[in-house]
Amino acid sequence: MAAFGAAGWLLAPAFFDGTAMAEISDWIDDLSARPEVPGAHWVYHQPSLLDPEQKLVQRIENFCPHHQGFETLARHSLLSRAVSQLLKGPSVLFKEKINFKEPGGAGFELHQDQQAGWSRYAPLFVTAMVCVDPATIKNGCLEVACGLGRLDRLIADEWRPISEEEAGGFSTRPFPTNPGDVIFFDSFVPHASQANTTQSPRRMLFFTYNGLTHGDQRDAYHVAKRASFPPDVERAAGAEYKFRV
Repeated sequence: MAAFGAAGWLLAPAFFDGTAMAEISDWIDDLSARPEVPGAHWVYHQPSLLDPEQKLVQRIENFCPHHQGFETLARHSLLSRAVSQLLKGPSVLFKEKINFKEPGGAGFELHQDQQAGWSRYAPLFVTAMVCVDPATIKNGCLEVACGLGRLDRLIADEWRPISEEEAGGFSTRPFPTNPGDVIFFDSFVPHASQANTTQSPRRMLFFTYNGLTHGDQRDAYHVAKRASFPPDVERAAGAEYKFRV
């Protein structure tokens, strides 16, 4: 609690044991094998950096309502209780996603989650990142800004990554993790990741929560995101959609 209060993030090694992670990995395989249909879990793709003609699964979102195992893990588990402790009160699930980062998968530019228009829903969120596959520097592990202390403001404008000039006062550090490790971070912590240049996939599971005192904002968030950036299977022919942050 002291470490999180000082920096806004913490690494909890071996939060889940091998048995739990094997089950979670199986759940991800189950989701990946399901057909992409409107009204089900949301699947997003991206061109491979190794072969632009090849489409890779980039991430899956909004899957808890369609998978009881993930629903229980997100809402009624040691993980959700830990987040409530960090938020100093009852928490509620805001969103969830699986980042796949297959070989040739792109990274994410430096940003704060709160930049994605989240302040309209709540003033603060906490995300639990669960490492599913070994995450290394070469396959794009999470990188976290260090030495900033606890932030309570945006460094850059909403809807765009943090520029090099804005990041001039701090540096990021990569944090390789093993399956079962969890990194908790709040929505003002700048973070990024690099592309996967290896031949092995690197899956990460993210659950994001807000304090219950600010209400259950999950439905409102997903309605807005579906309108502006729907899953690939629900996109209108000829329409252009841009992921910003």
